[in-house]
Amino acid sequence: MADNKDKSQNVETTGHEWDGIEELNTPLPRWWLWTFYATIVWALGYMVMYPAWPMLTQATAGVLGYSSRAEVAADIAAVNERNAPLEARINELPLQEIAGDAEVGGFAVSGGSAVFRTFCEQCHGAGAGGLPGGYPNLVDDDWLWGGEIEDIYLTIRHGIRVEDDDDTRWSQMPAYGEILEREEIDLLVNYVLALSGQQHDAAQVEAAADLYELNCAGCHGFDGEGNRFEGAPALNDAIWLFGGDADTIRDVIVNARFGVMPAWQPRLTEAQIRQVAVYVHQLGGGE
Repeated sequence: MADNKDKSQNVETTGHEWDGIEELNTPLPRWWLWTFYATIVWALGYMVMYPAWPMLTQATAGVLGYSSRAEVAADIAAVNERNAPLEARINELPLQEIAGDAEVGGFAVSGGSAVFRTFCEQCHGAGAGGLPGGYPNLVDDDWLWGGEIEDIYLTIRHGIRVEDDDDTRWSQMPAYGEILEREEIDLLVNYVLALSGQQHDAAQVEAAADLYELNCAGCHGFDGEGNRFEGAPALNDAIWLFGGDADTIRDVIVNARFGVMPAWQPRLTEAQIRQVAVYVHQLGGGE
């Protein structure tokens, strides 16, 4: 029987050998083994005392009945209790006085910033500069429905084109591809290009004057100045919600647009809606 012991170190070998090199079967240090056993005991104790094993509907509760959700809920309740007097004052103050109030002005802007980052920046961008595809810039002075704080509050509270909200902002542009001929749409494209100061065909613009007045001026204005009551954008500037090139203008005229913004009244508290209205208004574009 082979002697599986390294005589130089008096340690058993595993019996494995590679090119004359034998693998020692050195025992683990006692302190390491006892630490390992202690972690096993700790793990077993933790499984008994705390939620551990997933079941069909929830994890095992554990002897202590600890719940991280309950702990977070308690922390949130404590914060809400501390903020309740401030939120009550925000609800009492006229909207235009909140930002300048010494007691709640800073709290309102800070809280509105948190609400914006949670619910609004996905569409309007982290800096509120808007995103392609019909998401408006909130830091300039171009407003579809008005930029006074009351206007912003109403838009946030009731949304835009929300089917089940009687106070929502509502407008609808016809899809003129179903109404006008292709040649007429080409005339209108040139007319809108002229209104916004872009390169255009002057002859087509002259021919489109009556067509524009009949189909477009009622909402967008005779000079393309827009109409906030209707949420109709100005056409005589360089600010575009979907794009101002000829192809995009044609697509909008042919197919129209019907963007929807959620009504935040069912999801946010009154104080939160007021806070985010204050935050948006003070970004620089509020009127």
